[in-house]
Amino acid sequence: MTSNTLIPLESIERRIYLLRGHKVMLDSDLAALYGVGTRRLNEQVRRNLQRFPPDFMFRLTLEECRHLMSQIATSSSGWGGRRKLPLVFTQEGVAMLSGVLNSKRAIQVNIAIMRAFVRLREVLVTHKDLAKRLEDIERHLSGHDAELGMQAAKIRAVFRALRRLMDPPAKQKRQIGFLPHPSQK
Repeated sequence: MTSNTLIPLESIERRIYLLRGHKVMLDSDLAALYGVGTRRLNEQVRRNLQRFPPDFMFRLTLEECRHLMSQIATSSSGWGGRRKLPLVFTQEGVAMLSGVLNSKRAIQVNIAIMRAFVRLREVLVTHKDLAKRLEDIERHLSGHDAELGMQAAKIRAVFRALRRLMDPPAKQKRQIGFLPHPSQK
């Protein structure tokens, strides 16, 4: 079984969040990927704390946890939920986990996760490069607006369309409840 067939990269990429300026993964997401319980993963981490300095792993604050819970569906701390704030792991922390969770699956999952982090970094760099190039072209063309006449307006429209495509799509929230009866509209 190769790491490509083990877990699709897109599935891993959806579990990478940006917190405190770091791309991180939640302990519960990692535990699910590794096929172990969150409690077991955290237990192994506690036994090997010297391997996880603050830039490899950190515990979320209550506010960060609430913000993250509002973005993703996580269990509450009520019946059967978490008792402690989640741990998050940076790319380096995830790499360290493969040594702590020493199994074939952990190694294969780690390879897939490392590829997802690298792919995400490449996408971000490409996006930044493209945005910079567009700005340079716009700046260059803005000096020639009078010469271009009607063409300048068309070019600006193309740039606006490209910028909209580069912006991440807004997530639409599904409404909960009943739709109003047609007679009440």
